[in-house]
Amino acid sequence: MIYLDNSATTKIDPKVLKDMQPYLEDQYGNASSLHQLGLDSRVAVDRAQAKIARFLNCDKKEVYFTSGSTESDNMAILGLTRAIQKAKPKKKLHIITSVIEHDAILESCRQAELEGVEVTYIPVNKSGIVNVKELFKAIKSNTVLISLMYVNNEVGTIFPLSQIGQRIKNINKTRRQKIYFHTDATQAPAYCNCDVLKLNADLLSLSGHKIYGPKGIGVIYVRDGVTLEPLMFGGHQQDGVRSGTFNTPGIVGLGVAVDLLTDKVKLRKENKRIKLLRDYLVCNILKNIEGAQITGDITKKVPSNASFIFKGVEGESVLLMLSEAGIAVSTGSACSSGSLEPSTTLTAMGISPELAHGSIRITLGRFTTKAEITKIARLLPGIIKRLRSISPLK
Repeated sequence: MIYLDNSATTKIDPKVLKDMQPYLEDQYGNASSLHQLGLDSRVAVDRAQAKIARFLNCDKKEVYFTSGSTESDNMAILGLTRAIQKAKPKKKLHIITSVIEHDAILESCRQAELEGVEVTYIPVNKSGIVNVKELFKAIKSNTVLISLMYVNNEVGTIFPLSQIGQRIKNINKTRRQKIYFHTDATQAPAYCNCDVLKLNADLLSLSGHKIYGPKGIGVIYVRDGVTLEPLMFGGHQQDGVRSGTFNTPGIVGLGVAVDLLTDKVKLRKENKRIKLLRDYLVCNILKNIEGAQITGDITKKVPSNASFIFKGVEGESVLLMLSEAGIAVSTGSACSSGSLEPSTTLTAMGISPELAHGSIRITLGRFTTKAEITKIARLLPGIIKRLRSISPLK
């Protein structure tokens, strides 16, 4: 199988798996236990926490382990608003996000609305980047949180987070009610600077399985002084902010995966290689498939993303025919690919629902080869031509 769905999940890096292995076999102690096996596991957890703190440029105590970005996003939205509501029960709260956030954010916002929080959803431009002017125009005296993704999971466009974060910081100097700034950085760590001080972020979410680490482990960065109402109760681990037995193998794996991103020279070389492959693919598809369109501004995307719409075909049909040929891609984002509705990201960018149904997301990664890209570039024009010849959409 040629795997080109790296925005959905990545293959675990061999070094990550190797370093996790002992904690799946002999070093299996509970990191909260006081005997030697437990203490050994706790040391491993602390080391991973320190690696992630260095990567984010924060204090180790500001790093909390979760089951992944979905949980981290829920903690950021609901944990923060519930904590403020608890402290100020009569205060009506307002939060701001964009219309193309991941469902982990959007569904959390809808839940917050049920709990009495007002939410403003900011539109995006045709490139899939939040309208910054509308964003700041939406701020009210009772705005407590702005939550924006760093990189869109479907079209790969990068939001200008550092500029937005700096402006929020400046606005906060003259406000009684602080505006907290959260980013869902799930798609960003391999390609973008995740220094929380440069982003001026108060909260940040990331997930292991998007950066060649294991599934089922993630992190939420919580700036010192920010209070979250816990969503999980019971074991009092992690200062009661996120209770539950430490997933020691996953935490070790996440620490290694993050550590592999700190070699800037190697990372730049890797991303340059990925971008060259991506650009080769885009050039061939646009040249050889009539009516093919790239979605999102190619100059403002992460180098791994090549997302297209093909007029006159259904994206699901393209996906299935590529799968039969041994090539894995996605239609839109993997988390919502079971839906029959057109991509909300694409329609928010001004693409018609009819065209949005013909979307395909191809995402490259660390293990993608030139031979694999050459194969899909060779096969895809024939697949589109065949589907158009039998499609009622033509």
